[in-house]
Amino acid sequence: MQKRTYYIFSLLFLSLCGMVIAQEEDNIGTETVTVVKPYSPTVSDAFKIKSSPSLNDSIVLQKKKINYSIFSVPVASTFTPAKGKASGVEKTPPPTLYNSYASVGLGNYNNALVDFYTSREFNRGEDLLDFGLTHNSSRGDLDSTPLETDFYDTELNASYAKKDRYMDWGAAIGLQHQLYNWYGIQSELFSEDEINAMDETQNYFNAEAKAHFNMEDSYFKSGNILLRRFWDATESAENRAVINPTFELPITEELITISAKVDYVGGNFKNGTITESVNDGEKNYSHLQAGVNPSLLILRDDLTLNLGANIVYGLDMENSENNFYIYPSVTASYRVMDENVIAYGGIEGELKQNSYHDFVDDNPYVSPTLDIVPTDQQYEGYLGLKGQLTSNVGYNIKGSYMAENRKPLFYQNTVNTTRTDEKSYYYGNSFQVFYDDVKTLGVFGEINVDVNRNFSLGVNAEFYDYDTETDNPAWNLPSIKGSLFMDYQITDQWYMGANLFYVGERDALTSVVLTNNVPPSISYTQLTLDSFFDANAHIGYRFNEQLSIFVKASNIANNNYQRWANFRVQGFQALAGVSYKFDF
Repeated sequence: MQKRTYYIFSLLFLSLCGMVIAQEEDNIGTETVTVVKPYSPTVSDAFKIKSSPSLNDSIVLQKKKINYSIFSVPVASTFTPAKGKASGVEKTPPPTLYNSYASVGLGNYNNALVDFYTSREFNRGEDLLDFGLTHNSSRGDLDSTPLETDFYDTELNASYAKKDRYMDWGAAIGLQHQLYNWYGIQSELFSEDEINAMDETQNYFNAEAKAHFNMEDSYFKSGNILLRRFWDATESAENRAVINPTFELPITEELITISAKVDYVGGNFKNGTITESVNDGEKNYSHLQAGVNPSLLILRDDLTLNLGANIVYGLDMENSENNFYIYPSVTASYRVMDENVIAYGGIEGELKQNSYHDFVDDNPYVSPTLDIVPTDQQYEGYLGLKGQLTSNVGYNIKGSYMAENRKPLFYQNTVNTTRTDEKSYYYGNSFQVFYDDVKTLGVFGEINVDVNRNFSLGVNAEFYDYDTETDNPAWNLPSIKGSLFMDYQITDQWYMGANLFYVGERDALTSVVLTNNVPPSISYTQLTLDSFFDANAHIGYRFNEQLSIFVKASNIANNNYQRWANFRVQGFQALAGVSYKFDF
């Protein structure tokens, strides 16, 4: 202990001496020390206890080992589980299909309806043979005219079709006879003797043959052929032949389609223009068209684009005139919102082949003295939206603008009592075709509603504005058209339907040859035909799968409107009939 104290005091003494000596030395100055490396502390890993401590506690209970054993005792049982039986689904029996159908109906105005159809399959459905016969006639009189107003339309068709693995083809023939009367005279202009001497009946006859051919996995995709002979009771006749093959060439992801067409129409009328005082002979016409329409189909996700052009060579063989026409053929559609909103549009043009047969379909009261020339539809541009508002409500809205040269318009023939033709169509009771250059602005809209499987409803409307080159009205073309239709399956036995249509006002033209003037002149009168509304309905009852009865009502409003100037229609019409299905 004394030694340790001695060492401590010695160290303190030496330290004090050193400090005194250091203070007596010269001043060595100051120096700045810069620390380059910043301070970066580190954390060492914590030491973990690698072994559990042993507890020496008398309170902790020790686990007791338990040994188990099974004691089996046999038990007698008479329980036998019943086997489960699958629940059956009640199936609706498929409807019985019959290969033949016949329907007959009679009504006021001596209206008659006959409809027959039969179909036979051969070679396990690969061959199909069809026959059909339809007849619709009326022999009632109208108070508005002293002339006969009878009409009837009878048509017989037969077709054969064959389907193979990679192609199908078919052929059809048809015969048709139509009877109409030029009854639309202004009776106050003629004497009773003149009226009694009139022969106002016209008969139309049509015979045609068609064929089609479709192939799979081939560059030649399809082809159509039409041959037609059309003639009437005044010895006017017309021939028509159309050949239309289509080829498809797939290139990478695109598809090139080439559609060709050869269209010939030719005929003659035995009578001259009605405005001439003397029937100086026949009118002949002959037009040939040869065209090709190449197009490129592009599919990109929701976009469908078809780019093409329609190139046509037109030849007037009667007058030795020809011309080339090039029309746009571009269409596109885009799915904006899947099936709910689809935008579509296009611009297309064509050289329309007019014919006597087609004019009679549009207006059966034309005179057999027409001028037949093709219509140059330069273009029709349109934009629209269509789709599904809901799962059962569809819509379509479209706006269009069309430019046509030589558009056919119907106007009333001149009253020319100096003529002595065999048929009496020169009393202002027939129609002529007037060609005008017309630009048409149109708006179209429709809504279709499928309320359920048994009830459907639809409505559509069209609005047009016409601009003619001659500044005349677009004769007999309405500015507004609309229609509504409905079908309702009331029960398994009862069903009904209805359709209503509205046609707006139309401008018409009448004229009279003033034979007292020297030289004779023509006096024209413009008139406006009233708009009209027509409602039709039908209801039927099925006794069984084969037999049913029906009642049809037409022109329910009993409105004797004028579809054409001086041609009023029958009033309220009712027709009742029976239908029967059977195997033949």
